[in-house]
Amino acid sequence: MIVVTTPTGNIGRLIAQNLLTSGAPVRVIARDPTCLTTELRDNCEVVPGSHGDAAVVNEAFKGAEAVFWLAPPDPKAASVMAAYVDFTRPAAMAIKERGVKRVVSITALGRSTPYALRAGYVTGSLAMDDMFLGTGVAFRGLACPSFMDNILRQVAAIRDQGKFYSPISGDLKLPSVATQDIAAVATRWLLDNKWTGHGEVPVLGPEDISFNDMAEIISDVLGARVSYQQISLEAYKARLLRFGMSDAMAQGMTDMAWAKDRGLDLGASRTAETGTPTSFRNWCEEKLVPAVLGQTESKAERQQG
Repeated sequence: MIVVTTPTGNIGRLIAQNLLTSGAPVRVIARDPTCLTTELRDNCEVVPGSHGDAAVVNEAFKGAEAVFWLAPPDPKAASVMAAYVDFTRPAAMAIKERGVKRVVSITALGRSTPYALRAGYVTGSLAMDDMFLGTGVAFRGLACPSFMDNILRQVAAIRDQGKFYSPISGDLKLPSVATQDIAAVATRWLLDNKWTGHGEVPVLGPEDISFNDMAEIISDVLGARVSYQQISLEAYKARLLRFGMSDAMAQGMTDMAWAKDRGLDLGASRTAETGTPTSFRNWCEEKLVPAVLGQTESKAERQQG
C-alpha cells in the first residue's frame, strides 16, 4: 500500500493517478474527499481529514509500505517552523509506530549552501526532512527549485499589464521545474521497493533560465510583449501581506526569495538523473497559454453579459 498526501494538489493528484495506472494499491488522505477526482474517489482508499492530524495519519499509515509526503501551504501559520515541522510531527511519529518502510517527500534545494539557515520556507522544509531522518525510515527528499507552475499565480498581471514580478534579479539563471516532472520522479521512487538509506534527489528541470529569458519565451508563445520587473524585497512582502499572509509566512517567502537571489538553488549539478524533460517553452505552451486565454475569454464573456 502506498499512501499519498495532498491528492487534490498539483503534484499529489498526478502521483496518485500515476500509481493507479501502474496497478499499485493507493490510499489517499484528503481534507475534503469531495474535491478528489472521480478516478481517485472510485479507485483509491480514502482517509478523510488533515495529514497534520495524529489520528488521521495513524489510520492512513496502517499497513503502508511507502508514503508520499508534502506539507501543504499554510499562508496564515504562526511561523515557518509551525507550517513545516509542527505540522509534520504527528506523521513522523506515526511513520515510526506503523513501521512505514519508505518516505518520498517534496523538499527544497539549498542544504549545501551558506544560506540554508536563513532561507524562510526552505529552512523549514529542511528541518522537516531532518525530523523524518530521525525516525530511521528510508527517505528520499526530492529537492526542487522554484516551480514553473508558480507563474500561473500571475496570469492576471501577464494578461492585463504585460508583466510579471519577483524580487529576484532578472538576469540570474536558475533551475526551474514543472510539477508534472516532479510527480513523475516521485512516482518512480514510490514504486521502487528496493532502496534503503536516506538522501536528497535534486529535480532540476532541463536548463537554468532567468526571468528575463522567461519573459522572452512567454512573449513568443503568447504573441504579445510580456516583460519581467524586479521589485524590492519590501514591496514583495507588502504584496504577500495584502494577499492575506501572516507576517511570519510573508517574511518566510521574502527570506526564501532573498536566498534564491544569492544562489540558493545553484548548489546541485544537472545530470541525466537530476534533469527533467519539460522545458519552460513546453510548459508555457501546455499550461500558461490555456490559462491566459481562458481568463481572457471569461473576461470577454462577462463584458458581453
